[in-house]
Amino acid sequence: MTGDQWILDNDRMRSFIGTVKAIRTTAQSPEEAIARIRPHFADLLGDAAWLPARYQEPPAEGDSGGMGKRIGMWLLYRSGDGSMAFSALVLPPGMQTPVHDHLAWGLVGLYRGRQSEQVYARRDHHRHDEGFADVEVVQENVLSPGDFYDLLPGNDIHSVRTTSAETSVSLHLLSNDNGCIWRHRYKPQERRIEPFKSGWLNAECGHDHEHARA
Repeated sequence: MTGDQWILDNDRMRSFIGTVKAIRTTAQSPEEAIARIRPHFADLLGDAAWLPARYQEPPAEGDSGGMGKRIGMWLLYRSGDGSMAFSALVLPPGMQTPVHDHLAWGLVGLYRGRQSEQVYARRDHHRHDEGFADVEVVQENVLSPGDFYDLLPGNDIHSVRTTSAETSVSLHLLSNDNGCIWRHRYKPQERRIEPFKSGWLNAECGHDHEHARA
């Protein structure tokens, strides 16, 4: 890619992404950037008018990505240099994502429905055994529309599950093209880790990057 990709292009999106870009150019750290973006992200979560219905629905039968069958990852915007992506994650009732990381800082917020989030931490001091990872739940959060949380290296591993009778939609603003990089999926009961790429339902990835290291 040589330029920004606007899959969803409207005034609300242009204003939000423009604000985020301006903040990123002057922030001295991810923590500062997140703190300054938070009020703008909260406003976006509270606006029911800007996100079309097609980005609030799970994929059709037969379509799936790395997150699992019937879980929708819809790209809304990404920067041409791969340093930012904004997307909607759609989870039907009762569905749960794999335990996964993001390898990025950012913000995640609930736009519709209800979710339960489990945050994990590694307890293996990042041992270099091939495919080994010992993770455990360190925090559980119940999310309603408008709730959101930061993603930073200390809380980058999680899974989310829809707990409402309606499909849940969460918005993800991350500092990489998270659908197209190789990152990690964890299997806590087996103490295993494996590289995976979640992909986007509505956008292609470019050339494969090197697999994420375990």
